[in-house]
Amino acid sequence: MTNTQTWYIINYKSEICEIEPSQQVKENNPDIIKKRGTFNSQPEAIARRVGLIRARKYQPQ
Repeated sequence: MTNTQTWYIINYKSEICEIEPSQQVKENNPDIIKKRGTFNSQPEAIARRVGLIRARKYQPQ
C-alpha cells in the first residue's frame, strides 16, 4: 500500500504560516494568501518552511 498523503505550506491572511495535509486544504478558502507545495512528507514541508522563515518570506510563530 502506498502513502499518497501530501503536504502544503499555507500562508493565511492573518500572516500565519501552517503546514497542512492535502485533505484539509480547501481550494476556495478566501483566507489563503499563498499555497506552497506539494511535499511528499511532513518533515520535508517543515524544512522548507524553516528555509522560508530564514529567507524572511514568513514570520516565525
